[in-house]
Amino acid sequence: MSEALFEVHELRAGYAGGDIVQGVSFTVAAGETVAIIGRNGVGKTTLMRALIGALRTRNGSIRFRGREISRLAAEDRARMGVGYVPQGRQIFRDLTVGENLRLGERINTSEPNNYKLVFELFPRLRERFRQKGGTLSGGEQQALALGRALVGQPELLLLDEPSEGIQPSIISEIGMSLRHLNLDLGLTIVCVEQNVGLIQSIAHRGYVLDKGRIVAALARESLSDRQQMVRYLSI
Repeated sequence: MSEALFEVHELRAGYAGGDIVQGVSFTVAAGETVAIIGRNGVGKTTLMRALIGALRTRNGSIRFRGREISRLAAEDRARMGVGYVPQGRQIFRDLTVGENLRLGERINTSEPNNYKLVFELFPRLRERFRQKGGTLSGGEQQALALGRALVGQPELLLLDEPSEGIQPSIISEIGMSLRHLNLDLGLTIVCVEQNVGLIQSIAHRGYVLDKGRIVAALARESLSDRQQMVRYLSI
């Protein structure tokens, strides 16, 4: 395995009512795609918000390229090369496709903006460049959210439920794009997901989250066992 690019150790985070993420630890090697799975309500989105800096952590560490980043603002993590696609896409519906994409330029500002790659992966975004984001289909909005994160060439991409609300044919296209980004371009990916087919198509290995804790680490062989995956998603 390659040297760890991203390391999370004993991370705790939550809201006024208490910790939702309770001592989570995992590592991601450079060039890996790692899935984090679990049923609804176990803390997956809270974990992702803590990793990107949208939610303050209460304890533990997050290291990216060997540097402690758990006290950095989300904008600083983005500039270091951490891209993020939130659950529900969160595009700006009243801005055009082009305006939404330009918001991604803050990511990894040391690198040139990579619109060429975005339009190769998602040609509809070029066709709809002047169209408002809110008029796009659900699949096109997800492509826009991915494209916005990719514009600045992040080294690590955090994805929260990219298949949510998307029709199966578009999920397959997203899976193909993510495989290309990972296998051909070397992008490291951490993906929170519940769609078994998408997990199996993109992930090298995975972790199971339950009640805010990692309860199992899954090798590729375990990911390929659909029955086992369905069981983990229903615990």
